[in-house]
Amino acid sequence: MTTTGASALGARLDRLPLGPFHRRLVIALAGMILFEWVETYSFAFVAPVLRTQWGLSLSGIATIVGISQLGAFTGGIAGGYLADRIGRRRTMLAFVTVYCAATALCIAVQNPWQLMTARFAAHLGAQGMAVVAIVVLTEFVPATARGRLQTYKVAVGSLGIPIAAWAGYFFVPHWTWGWRLVFALGLFGVVFAWLIRRWVPESPRWLASRGRTEQAEAVVREIERQCGVTSRETEDATNARHGTETELRTDPTDARHGTETELRTDATDARIGTETELRADATDARIGAEDTSRTPPRARIRHLLAGADRRTFLIVSAMWVTGLLTYSAYNTWTPTLLSENGLELDDTLLLSAALATAAPVGALIAVPFIDRWDRRTTQLALGLLTAVTLVLFGLVRSQAAIVVLGCVASLLFQMAVPFLQVYSAEVFPTRIRALGSGTANALSRIFNFAAPTLVAAIFAGLGYTAVFVFLAALSLVGGCVAVAFGPRTTGMSLEDATTPAHQSVTTKEKASS
Repeated sequence: MTTTGASALGARLDRLPLGPFHRRLVIALAGMILFEWVETYSFAFVAPVLRTQWGLSLSGIATIVGISQLGAFTGGIAGGYLADRIGRRRTMLAFVTVYCAATALCIAVQNPWQLMTARFAAHLGAQGMAVVAIVVLTEFVPATARGRLQTYKVAVGSLGIPIAAWAGYFFVPHWTWGWRLVFALGLFGVVFAWLIRRWVPESPRWLASRGRTEQAEAVVREIERQCGVTSRETEDATNARHGTETELRTDPTDARHGTETELRTDATDARIGTETELRADATDARIGAEDTSRTPPRARIRHLLAGADRRTFLIVSAMWVTGLLTYSAYNTWTPTLLSENGLELDDTLLLSAALATAAPVGALIAVPFIDRWDRRTTQLALGLLTAVTLVLFGLVRSQAAIVVLGCVASLLFQMAVPFLQVYSAEVFPTRIRALGSGTANALSRIFNFAAPTLVAAIFAGLGYTAVFVFLAALSLVGGCVAVAFGPRTTGMSLEDATTPAHQSVTTKEKASS
């Protein structure tokens, strides 16, 4: 499909009212993300008891967390690559299967080495599925609601954090095998994996980018039907593609008589002209056939490191690395650090559960803002507020202050998550969207692989407060990078937001200001 045809298809998706299709899409993806988050964050709430049962040191905990992040790194790159190559839907279902199988293994492990292996596989499957889910929702949802529906998905998904936290509070202290029950909650994701298979079609934008025009058209027509768009509106939306046929049907009699008149006027010129036109038509037909049958080049990581996409990739990578490192370190390490700072296990788990409960509320607070203001500016404001909150969190010692500031930090983190997710998918073109956003996300996992050791070293050498000062500094970086270098995407179609002309204009505007 040509660029114009792909843009027309994207415009049809963007002009749709939100309907049953969009609701089912969010339910299926958000439900799967919910139990992916349960599995991902469950280790933070079972780590303290595993230290006792298995005699693990802080460095041992750090190793398990690091290996898990390595699995997420692998899943992020593999998921993005496969989603751009074989399709969004097939890739997502494959990684959901890996995630569910690995979650079952986490329940049965008997030692730290088995747990490392199971957690590696679980994070690989979960992250591969998660990066594709971000892209799928971005490509289906109208531009004016793209951020809002992504936020609803994050809000539902972030329920997994308090679910894991409260499960840890009720199960872990009371039974020696209670931590296995916490891991077992992730298996409920099978239900939503089935819903994805039933409700989520292949992305028409991806189909169009691969030249599969008829399939893309069929998917869009079905979505329009589910959203209540009449056949007349569908016909109007596709007039550009059928324009030539419409003109030919307008008055075939006049066209025939006109041709006969021209032929009688100058038979020699007509014969020569006809031969010329036939050669041109044959050439155009051959080129058209080649364009239709030619498979677009495969998206590869080297494409992210050179050419027009390099700048975008570096911007998004910086945002993911600093944002996810701060967020993950805070959620993963807070229970253990509070325990090491003198709190009893029951108190630590209770406080952690209370902090995690604030997470879904934070995502909901972001709903009115994410599609209203420039996402880059809002990310910077959230980063500044988060930095101040983390510094104060590291300074206070009373449980009441820890709960209040911890809840505020959780709210701010969850407000920032949908901004980062939707923005990272918006700025890449369809042909490389999943690989670009997935690889940037995956790079943050590599840094997270080293982060546990770094956090443990800071805690051992500089103390509890220094850890949160370090995280506060990191929380500022993503918003600064977005405002300084990132293109504007809020309210724009994906096709317009990713054109080189738009990104070039954005760069010139920043330079002139």
